[in-house]
Amino acid sequence: IGKTIRIPATQVEDLPTTEVKTVTKEIEYTIPKKETMYRICRKFNISSYELIKRNPQLKEGVKAGMVIKIPVQTEESVTTKPATAVLSERDANALLSEPKSIERVNMIKVALLLPFMTSETKPSAETQRFIEYYEGFLLAVDSLRNTGCSVDLSVFDTGNGTKKLKEILKDDALLNANLIIGAVQNDQIGPVAEFAQKNNIKYVIPFTSKNDDVLSNAHIYQVNTPHSYLYAKAAQAGCDLFAADNVILLNMNDGKDKTDFIKTFKTEMKQRNIPFKEVNYNGETLTADIEALLDANKRNVIVPTSGTMDALNKIKSPLRMLAETKPEFGLTLFGYPEWQTYTRDCLEDFYALNTYIYSNFYADNLSKEVADFYTKYKNWYSKTLINIFPKYGILGFDTGMFFLGAINKYGSNFEDNLDKINYQGVQTGFDFHRVNNWGGFINTNIFIVHYQSDFNVTRNEVR
Repeated sequence: IGKTIRIPATQVEDLPTTEVKTVTKEIEYTIPKKETMYRICRKFNISSYELIKRNPQLKEGVKAGMVIKIPVQTEESVTTKPATAVLSERDANALLSEPKSIERVNMIKVALLLPFMTSETKPSAETQRFIEYYEGFLLAVDSLRNTGCSVDLSVFDTGNGTKKLKEILKDDALLNANLIIGAVQNDQIGPVAEFAQKNNIKYVIPFTSKNDDVLSNAHIYQVNTPHSYLYAKAAQAGCDLFAADNVILLNMNDGKDKTDFIKTFKTEMKQRNIPFKEVNYNGETLTADIEALLDANKRNVIVPTSGTMDALNKIKSPLRMLAETKPEFGLTLFGYPEWQTYTRDCLEDFYALNTYIYSNFYADNLSKEVADFYTKYKNWYSKTLINIFPKYGILGFDTGMFFLGAINKYGSNFEDNLDKINYQGVQTGFDFHRVNNWGGFINTNIFIVHYQSDFNVTRNEVR
């Protein structure tokens, strides 16, 4: 919406053209036997919150024979006769390069909603994560303030459920906000999303990747990449990296296989005509089984189907021995986001096996940016970050730097200039795309992290 594109002019200028417009209409749907709320939402691509809002009777449950109202997107064709004037090349270029108007914000008003659980005697481990997120966000506010950015930050404890949230949504700080960030539970996210949509406020969901309000709410920015997007881009990146290699899928069959990713990866390889081999894990014959599948004329890439520490421990030593005794095969490992939490025990193995992982979060502890953040965090709060993945303190910092920086530079309508925002996150990459014509934005960025055999680590964004 609002994007200017170039269209080649036709020689027959008086031909009519047909414009297809998308409109929302309500249809009536009679619920059949054995239907569920989940299946209805999937069938019509609607969130349960929006469905219940239009059909309050669903609060009592889904019942066969019930007639409900469902909004659907339909397309209508409108035929018009085009204007006969055709722009010159110079005029077209001028129109394409015309900058978007920026709605400047002198003081960025932000509402941060987090479950601090202030009634708890001692904060739980989960509560400490959100405290750490808040602390990281404050560091971003401080960093931007030093560049002349003014922020009016209001912070609220949402607690559990929606009782406290209903009172929070009555606060003037939310009504006047340019940006709302937070809420953790799905029953909290729905009301905040509706409030943001009603009052034309940007709403950032920083934690969950499983909420579907973004599909129907144009004001939402979902930071955590949903698995469907993550797996699709990781599979594409894997095929880009290993298209000319000998790919071997090592089926661990440990009950914790990455079934959805492996299925997506296989589909992508088949579509690109990239051959691959498969072998089932057998601890007694692993080395011989892998060696029988190696190709002396190609790099050989091993992809285990499970990302657990237990699975990695089973294969890393035999593979490393094979790599060191037969370096001509260029043995390489391709794995998963959680592997970065295993570096204390597996870093040397990652280097020896020339390991690649995909991830939507990655902080290189050896980089200057991460070291600087750790130093500032410890100076401010006299403690170190919790050792979890992702690190919530850095997530808070990156979220603040991206969104507050975007509003400061490109105004409250910064979505018109998303392609110009090039913040390089300490841990998080940002590449937002609108999910559909009426929905919000999902962060589709992922990293490919490479533990190189020369003991260097690189992090590259997949675009």
